[in-house]
Amino acid sequence: MVIKVKDKTNNKAMMYKVTVLLFSLFVSRVAGAYQDGQEQPRDGRPNIILIMADDLDSRQLSCYGGENLKTTHIDQLAADGMQFNAMIASEAMCVPTRASLFTGLYPVRHGAYQNHKPVYDGLKSVVHYLNDLGYRVGLTGKDHMTRPKSIFPFDIVPGFEPNCVSPTDNYFLDSVRNYIVQDEPYCLFVMSNNPHRPWTVGDPDEFDASELKLPPHWVDTELTRENFRLYLAEVRRLDNQVGDIMNLLKETGQDKNTIVVFLGEQGPQFPGGKWTLYDNGQKSSMIVKWPGTVEPDTQTDAIVQYEDVTPTLIDILGGDPISGLDGSSFKSVLKNHAAGHREVAFGIHNNIPEGSAYPMRSIRGNRYKLIWNLTPDSAYYIKYSMNNEKPDLDWPTWLQVATHNDEARKLTERIVRKPEVEFYDLENDPYELENLAGKSTYQEMIADYSAQLKAWMADQGDKGAALDVPIKRKQKGQR
Repeated sequence: MVIKVKDKTNNKAMMYKVTVLLFSLFVSRVAGAYQDGQEQPRDGRPNIILIMADDLDSRQLSCYGGENLKTTHIDQLAADGMQFNAMIASEAMCVPTRASLFTGLYPVRHGAYQNHKPVYDGLKSVVHYLNDLGYRVGLTGKDHMTRPKSIFPFDIVPGFEPNCVSPTDNYFLDSVRNYIVQDEPYCLFVMSNNPHRPWTVGDPDEFDASELKLPPHWVDTELTRENFRLYLAEVRRLDNQVGDIMNLLKETGQDKNTIVVFLGEQGPQFPGGKWTLYDNGQKSSMIVKWPGTVEPDTQTDAIVQYEDVTPTLIDILGGDPISGLDGSSFKSVLKNHAAGHREVAFGIHNNIPEGSAYPMRSIRGNRYKLIWNLTPDSAYYIKYSMNNEKPDLDWPTWLQVATHNDEARKLTERIVRKPEVEFYDLENDPYELENLAGKSTYQEMIADYSAQLKAWMADQGDKGAALDVPIKRKQKGQR
């Protein structure tokens, strides 16, 4: 089955399409006697599918309160399972988040504490842990965190586009189908590229730019609305992909014996989103459907981080806890609806190589968040979202409006010029527009959060600003 979409294309994408089509024909032959709807022999253990978005503003999902589109399939998943309202990325960028997901370690301890920095040698990942429990562990789609193979020995399953900046996103379900109908239980990571830039897939004509509801921390410009329209088209594309995977489980008779986890990754590539520790970057989404175990249509405010996912999978599948991991199992939240998991969530940001050094750290509970900007005298800058030389970016239009509009000036200065300490009441100020750090009412809480944050940094071996330096690449043959 080939899922097509209106988009731009290129030769590389076409070669990928042809290669996957040939592979799909091959595996269809291998599948042989397989018939749709015929459940394959199992040993009673559940299968697991994790579907991960790429740069998703989770507040655009209608089940999370979004008003710009109805995310039908993701909403249905939430209706069938448990929605997590406090899923927090420890570092709001792709490589650190995925490394934390796969290893159960915080960024400083797995080594990928800067975007595109490799993890440390000698680590183990979810693949090793679940292989030891008799599970095949596969991955289809965005694959930049599958190297080195010794640490991330996934079964690579063709089907979803591996390159997150590809202008095309045709995907194939044949090889995914073949992988999930084999006899041995599996854990399959379906890593979508949506809605990561360049926002070239989906149908933006579904959305009227003038009618869109913009987040309140954005400056309202014509280009911002046009880019948001393109972005939402990819959110729609993501939602349809979720629907296709859920339909595939039904067709193969696996919908009753498969745990489905949806993950939002981190926030969008708009100013103040990913590459920050604001909630528009750091706060994510998670939905878990576990037939017969998780009560349908439930929600939890339990604080969970990506580091907790691998320990939870191990626990669900009957494994013993792995010593030395930063994450811990939230199985009790799923099975018993336990009210809490973590007291606080921690965050880290190192700006290089996405811009000049600008290290930040954070700690948050369910209501309050503290952000510590380690070099407040510097200016914050991200080359991919704040580059004045790129006419397709919103940021130059924001600055233009800020020259004659006080509200726009405040919104842009909030991003570029930050005080050493920021403190927010997330319940009353979910977009973090009013810094309470200077108010006497909160000084005791700020001191307590600061002490906890610094203790966590010391425990992690986090050297603060000393980590936000140019990445040293290994020379060929160097260990």
